Amino acid sequence: MTEQHETPGGVSGKALQRDIPQATVTRLATYLRVLAGLADEGVVIVSSEELAVAAGVNSAKLRKDLSFLGPNGVRGVGYDVAKLRTRIEDVLGLSQGHRVVLIGAGNLGRALVGYGGFGVRGFTVVGIFDNDPAVIGHSYAGLVVRDIDLIADQIPALAPTIAVLAVPDEAAQDVCDHLVAAGLPSILSFAPCELRAPAHVEVRRVDLAMELQMLSFDAARNDAPALPEAAGSGRVARRVPPQSHPALTHSAPVEPVRTRPQRRNAPHSATPHSATEPSTKGSVITP
Repeated sequence: MTEQHETPGGVSGKALQRDIPQATVTRLATYLRVLAGLADEGVVIVSSEELAVAAGVNSAKLRKDLSFLGPNGVRGVGYDVAKLRTRIEDVLGLSQGHRVVLIGAGNLGRALVGYGGFGVRGFTVVGIFDNDPAVIGHSYAGLVVRDIDLIADQIPALAPTIAVLAVPDEAAQDVCDHLVAAGLPSILSFAPCELRAPAHVEVRRVDLAMELQMLSFDAARNDAPALPEAAGSGRVARRVPPQSHPALTHSAPVEPVRTRPQRRNAPHSATPHSATEPSTKGSVITP
């Protein structure tokens, strides 16, 4: 680390964003969360080792990630928590904050609009929309649910930069089209389907069912016994069934020497099979 100062020439976070790998961006968001917690605790200086442990990475990777931000920190001292936090916020585009509209006032939508963590991280929910007459006009977390059919007319006044979709799968693409037509540049969708949008619109998808499936796979992999490697083959040997097999427990009789070679049976080919993915999809249930 070198002496802490602003990036030479007054280069802004926007000028650096194109050079930062996506994996590093994800970790920068984690560092920002840790730094916010340290600031709340009154910590002024944090070492790379302390920050790395809190973020769950090694210190070498952390220093490499932070090198994308320009010079930071003081060798042998550490990072200024407030300044590093501001720098990461600038690179992540959080300096000016974001205005968010939420589409869908069902169970998930109401939970999201009531979550208080968005505001402290620079995201302010400014509007909530739905197409259900039973919820339109109701107030949640201080916001009145508006009719989705009026979103194009109300977007200019709300001036959102991000839209969050908490709608059922079958409605997601239609809502996405309306948001694109209204000029929304960024969309976060909780619907499990892939959304089609122009290249200039950023779309990210949060599939909770897929994340649970990945956790299930990790749990099953950790519980499975390790398979021995086949000697000299470089491949993993097949698992031997737990029950005993006659060929493994008894010695085979010695075959007498024959003058003519034995005819060998053709090897049996394995019957092909295909795996299918679960077809059940989650949806947001509107009261």
